[in-house]
Amino acid sequence: MLRRSFAIVIASALFATAACGGDGGDAATSSDGTTALKVGVIPIVDVAPIYLGVKQGFFKEEGLEVTLETAQGGAAIVPGVVSGQFQFGFSNTTSLLLASSQGLPLKVVTAGVASTGEADKDFGAVIVKKDSPITTAADLAGKRIAVNTLKNINTTTINKVVRDAGGDPATIKYVELGFPDIAAAVAKGDVDAGQVVEPFLTIATGQGDRQVVSNYAGTDPDLMVGMYFGSQQFLDKNPEVAKKFTAAMTKSLEYASSHGDEARAVLNDYTKIDPAVQKSLVLPKWPGTVDKDSVQVLSDLALKDGLITKQPDLGTLLP
Repeated sequence: MLRRSFAIVIASALFATAACGGDGGDAATSSDGTTALKVGVIPIVDVAPIYLGVKQGFFKEEGLEVTLETAQGGAAIVPGVVSGQFQFGFSNTTSLLLASSQGLPLKVVTAGVASTGEADKDFGAVIVKKDSPITTAADLAGKRIAVNTLKNINTTTINKVVRDAGGDPATIKYVELGFPDIAAAVAKGDVDAGQVVEPFLTIATGQGDRQVVSNYAGTDPDLMVGMYFGSQQFLDKNPEVAKKFTAAMTKSLEYASSHGDEARAVLNDYTKIDPAVQKSLVLPKWPGTVDKDSVQVLSDLALKDGLITKQPDLGTLLP
């Protein structure tokens, strides 16, 4: 699978902004007053609440007809939101910080997904083979670690937990692989360790791999890992639609948080998952509000690791 660096993604999104005037697309409203929206999402556990919300009718209650379109990641969703292909999208927080720092007119409308805050019981972690000599975060220094995207949330949070444990993250060699390929690379010895999220974490540990460190929980127990966002232009032109989407999305997050079995069950609607894995995987937290302090932590880490050269304006980016 061909993958683009996020710097290229940002450049293409900036071009899209210039090419289409950065209007972010218009909301299409039918004669009965229903507004049609397309939302770009990633087919992972994180977005279960929005699927549940559509199923429960929370968006229809707000007069919204939501179509969920899956993409491989923020590399497709960020420029899609900017160009108007999507009215809203889901992305990890660091990608949004990088885009904002480069001047992309994005605005977070609601929280998306957060760490459970529990070491060894989070929805993302660094894994190694069962017989690996790596037993602590500090041991990851100098090793080859697979991540799904270079220079993003998983590298900065791994660097943080390694640094905190007394290791030197500058000696880590990161290798970019898709989440489905990481456990196999660890098993074959192509890499020493790999960062995976659910359901790949439960799949890997079920095959005998061992968790070394929960990089999200270890960075901040309330870490805001992902958020839903729109383009500032679309939100400015359609403030009532944005208000309705935020209300329905907040209700969806709260519902998923209190109905874990339904959150697991809805995974069947957009992923292919083994029933045993579905039953035992760790669900993340789905808070109804953005933890701004943890977003600042991720921004500080992005600056420290050289992903950005200046802090983005969080007052503009966050709700």
